[in-house]
Amino acid sequence: MPLSDLLTPEAVIPALKVNSKKQAIQELAEKAAQLTGLAERDVFDTLLQRERLGSTGVGNGIAIPHGKLTTIDRLVGLFARLDRPIDFDSLDGQPVDLVFLLLAPEAAGADHLKALARVARVLRDANVAQKLRTTQDASALYALLTQPQSSSNAA
Repeated sequence: MPLSDLLTPEAVIPALKVNSKKQAIQELAEKAAQLTGLAERDVFDTLLQRERLGSTGVGNGIAIPHGKLTTIDRLVGLFARLDRPIDFDSLDGQPVDLVFLLLAPEAAGADHLKALARVARVLRDANVAQKLRTTQDASALYALLTQPQSSSNAA
C-alpha cells in the first residue's frame, strides 16, 4: 500500500507549532476534520483514547497516532513536521518531531495494520527521516513520503 493512497498534498503540514503532545493531537484532529468532514471532537477523542492505551511515539523522533472511527469510510493520513521536537512519552524517551496521523474505518481490520506498518517502514528509513527533518516545503515533504521505496534501502 503506497502512502499516496493515504495522504494528499493538502494533508502535509510542513512546520506545525505545538508545545505538547495533547496540543499536537488537537491540531492534527482539527486538520483531519477539515480534510474529511469528520467531527473534530470525534477524531480528537478517538486519538486520545488510543494514546491512553500506550504512547504512539515509536522512537527515533517519530509518532504515529492512530484510531478507528465509525464515521469514516476510507483510510486517511496526515503528516506533520513539528517546528521543534516535543515530549510524546515515546518508547525510547526521545522527543518527537515527525508525526503521521492515521485514521481508519471501524471495520478496516488488516488494512489498518498494513497501513500502520507501511507508515512505520517509510518513517524508520533513516535517509527518509533525515530528509523530512530538513525539508520545509509541503510539496517536497509529500513527494518524499509518497516516493516508491526501493527494497535496497529497506535493509
